[in-house]
Amino acid sequence: MSQFLSLKPKLALLLGHFNQEDLIFPFKMWLLSRALVAIAMLLVAPLLAAPGGGIQAQFGWDVFSAWDSNFYVKMAASGYEILPNHEPGANVAFFPLFAIAIYLLGKLGMTTIAAGTVLNHLAFLGTLLLLYRWVAAHNGSAAAKWVTAVVAWCPLSLFGSVVYSEGLFLLFSTAALSAFDRRSFAQAALWGSFATATRVTGLALVPAFLLTAYRRKLPIAAYIASLGAAIGVILYSVYCWLQFGDAIAFISVQYSQWNRSRGFDWTGWLRMGVEIVAGGSNWNAGGLKDLTHPLIFGLIVVLGLGLWKFRAKIDPKWLDYGFFLLFLLLWLLAGDPLLNTLSVLGGVYLVWKLRKDLSLVAVNYGLFGLGMLIASGGTISLNRLVYGIVPVSMALGVLLSRHRRWGYCVMGFFGLLLVLFSIRFAQHLWVA
Repeated sequence: MSQFLSLKPKLALLLGHFNQEDLIFPFKMWLLSRALVAIAMLLVAPLLAAPGGGIQAQFGWDVFSAWDSNFYVKMAASGYEILPNHEPGANVAFFPLFAIAIYLLGKLGMTTIAAGTVLNHLAFLGTLLLLYRWVAAHNGSAAAKWVTAVVAWCPLSLFGSVVYSEGLFLLFSTAALSAFDRRSFAQAALWGSFATATRVTGLALVPAFLLTAYRRKLPIAAYIASLGAAIGVILYSVYCWLQFGDAIAFISVQYSQWNRSRGFDWTGWLRMGVEIVAGGSNWNAGGLKDLTHPLIFGLIVVLGLGLWKFRAKIDPKWLDYGFFLLFLLLWLLAGDPLLNTLSVLGGVYLVWKLRKDLSLVAVNYGLFGLGMLIASGGTISLNRLVYGIVPVSMALGVLLSRHRRWGYCVMGFFGLLLVLFSIRFAQHLWVA
């Protein structure tokens, strides 16, 4: 009992004071969405034959570990990979805090995969609790409920249930942002340093804090906290310098072993654009060999323009349903390239469009974080990385709270994709 009581001040430092409403709704969203993921991965996926390239899912912890999970599992078991001549292995691209947390939790007797899964689930729950309270303070409980639902039911929330660092990064970055927003600068520095030790995009917190401090004319403590948030990545850089003689080995290894381009990935973005408009087969063929995809795309565009032109003569309800149906058709046609492109460009638009409805630090972090992704030199997994930048979900949730019909359509679409993504991941098929 004494050990439990000693934890209370630590939990209060992270979560602050919560009333009953702050707890119940986020917990319901977490429980229902995680139950859906678990059912899809543990019960449905094992009943389905895995498509080519996949692995037949089996009931057990292993369904929660695939792709990048393997790097974290190995890091937790044996640390970073060091190649001959002390060159960094591929897993050096992954920041250490999540693997360290898995290792420590594994000391309780859990397997590495089980520890990573449980840790991510709990961190994701903490994120929803923090986020609800933060948004409710700024935008009211109605908006907070929609934001929480967006984060919980977004198909990329799958990565808050598997052995990935999404849950932990969302928890620490949200804690840092909300602390800075309420001028708890010591907490902002602490949680910010944990965020920058979890994922490189946590670095966007530093300029976001500095710009917010300047714009709000905050005291010197805000600037110290802004720089303090970089401690996580500084410590990892020191490790990389001592181990590999390269303080930015976590970036360098992405060029040498992950085939990322330097700077803006023009080819990747051009490919996604072509795949949306003309189809992947035409991109692979190097020319317009198949007219089916571009003709269907053109038809969807024409129908969309027609709806817009005659919008004044159409019942608003049916107008919304019409546009949503066209979006579904476009998604069925273009698939992942559409979602990747829309997540980034749509994220920039949403954060800027709703900049007056979000706190200044959230807007700054959202734009800096999205800018880092655009300039990262790759287009793979962009939608998952955008999901890790919480102000994007905040902006979408606030917007949907004002357009409920669209909100219900989006949440239905999210739920469908969440099931599909969960099944695919359990079968070790690429998701995002």
